[in-house]
Amino acid sequence: MKPAKHQQPKPTILFTGILSQSKPSKKVGPSIVLTLPKNVSAKLPSRGTNMVEGTINSFPFRAALEPDGKGSHSLSVNKVMLAGAGADAGDKVTVEIARAGEEPEIRVPQDLRKALAAAPSAQAGWYDITPMARRDWIFSITSAKLPETRERRIEKACDMLASGKRRLCCFPGIKWIMRDNADSCGMWLPLSNPRSPSSSKSES
Repeated sequence: MKPAKHQQPKPTILFTGILSQSKPSKKVGPSIVLTLPKNVSAKLPSRGTNMVEGTINSFPFRAALEPDGKGSHSLSVNKVMLAGAGADAGDKVTVEIARAGEEPEIRVPQDLRKALAAAPSAQAGWYDITPMARRDWIFSITSAKLPETRERRIEKACDMLASGKRRLCCFPGIKWIMRDNADSCGMWLPLSNPRSPSSSKSES
């Protein structure tokens, strides 16, 4: 019998940054973002979305880093992450990230699929967002306890997607998902000890 192979820990990148408030646009209101230092971004692919998992002020998260077109990447920090990190715009935070695999797609509920098919502009927005963003919308809808609530959320999702909304910052079921369904939904993943001697890090 062959001995089991030990999975190598993912190399992590440790850095600090300042949270800033983005300027609102016609389609998206103001949000909190963290722009990665350029020497940190240089260690990541410069094109496309980079899925990462890590911690912000020791609070675990999994998110997408988007190229900002200026030689760096930006991280959208939602309300849950802000609360967990105990931080807000203007604060300095300590972040540790490791690249994760591509965000898997999950099944689109039939009622949402029908609603998107009936709203071409919303469907176009749906296909234009990331798998992680699509998963947030799906969890928002499927966490509804009443059929009428679910219908309202689907209608609102279609309206928001049609208007250019790309991410659902927060929704009623997010705390429930974090507390009771971390393993099944995969949104909030347990991380290996970031201070383990076996971890490989880069610090700026």
